[in-house]
Amino acid sequence: MSLFDREIQPPLAERMRPRNLDEFVGQAAIVGEGRYLRRMMEKDAIPSLIFFGPPGTGKTTLAKVIANMTGGVFEQVNATVAGVADLRKIIAAARERKSSLGVKTILFIDEIHRFNKAQQDVLLPYVESGVVTLIGATTENPFFEVNSPLLSRLKIIRLEPLTVGDINKLLQNALGDKERGYGEAGLAIEEEARLMLAERCGGDARVALNLLEQAAALLSAETKSIGKKEAREVLAETGRRYDKKGDEHYDVISAFIKSMRGSSPDAALHYLARMIEGGEDLKFIARRIVICAAEDVGNADPQALILATAAAEAAQFVGFPEASIPLAQAVTYIATAPKSNSSCLGIDRALRDVREKYCGRVPPHLRGTGYRGAALLGHGRDYKYPHDYEGNFVEQQYLPDGLSGSEYYKPGGNGYEKIIKKQMEVYEKKLKK
Repeated sequence: MSLFDREIQPPLAERMRPRNLDEFVGQAAIVGEGRYLRRMMEKDAIPSLIFFGPPGTGKTTLAKVIANMTGGVFEQVNATVAGVADLRKIIAAARERKSSLGVKTILFIDEIHRFNKAQQDVLLPYVESGVVTLIGATTENPFFEVNSPLLSRLKIIRLEPLTVGDINKLLQNALGDKERGYGEAGLAIEEEARLMLAERCGGDARVALNLLEQAAALLSAETKSIGKKEAREVLAETGRRYDKKGDEHYDVISAFIKSMRGSSPDAALHYLARMIEGGEDLKFIARRIVICAAEDVGNADPQALILATAAAEAAQFVGFPEASIPLAQAVTYIATAPKSNSSCLGIDRALRDVREKYCGRVPPHLRGTGYRGAALLGHGRDYKYPHDYEGNFVEQQYLPDGLSGSEYYKPGGNGYEKIIKKQMEVYEKKLKK
């Protein structure tokens, strides 16, 4: 069969789907020799579980391998089209099968996160009693999308994006397979083109095989080698994975903040670029930059917060794509600035005391005097105006009685806080005189 007859066949990714563990590529941490899941599959003793991971990492494939290995009945539904009636029908048959024949039923639900709470609740008693062994597959974090009672009865198996090496192996398998791939047609691919596909597919096996199939379709009848030209063409419109409401959103913003805090401008710019290209909300990005400037740079460089707020305003004023410029300026400034979280820790300590202690009233000499009768109540009496004293400083009580001696702000030794620390030491010396 020639390359150009493949349109009458299922897509290459479906044709090359592994049929057993020996054909399965990647996820060695969970299905490698001696690993828990592999041993359970080989013993046909799979518990109820959830496969959780990005698209194209092998969730459905593993379920189909289990289907080929199990001695029971394998039922498969997709949560995008199945409803409660479908579930009840499968469960009724499973219960009859178990009681009369002693045969188990494995129920595989693809995209289980699509089921609402009521639909998930239908499964709970039958998973708990063992009427069905449930295998769910989801690209969404199950801790957010699956009911806690059901989740507590499932083992979570997390699948990671495939490595470039894994993808290379998949592409080579597809090129060499004479039954399901391009082996019979003698198709080849230049090494650089193969690496382009492997590196740009985002660790998604389905995307990689789809790209290979598209590149093959671009070849003329006389050509049997995919080169960089074909690779570039099929990669031109490849979508970038970024889920603004899922794990990717939380993981990338977490890495973004930690990179700025960790003084890595290159990493911070990388994660900023991922958010921008993924269509992340501009205000969300700007808010996180402002927070990081105050929380992690603080008084070590007070200019960081000024620059961050200016960048946030400028970015919203000009909008994308130019907004990336002031955002990048703020991000690189924060990442390379001296760091201090002393202000952040200070307010945390103060908030904890306010929440947990009886702090007492404001000292009388500090109370407001801006209304008639305040003086009769003694408000402001004996207050010492610091500017009337040498060095603009005078000793007097500021904290309430209940918090006397409390220390909240403890400046560090980085950047401008060195100066603040020295100034506070001057005040302390005056207090001791």
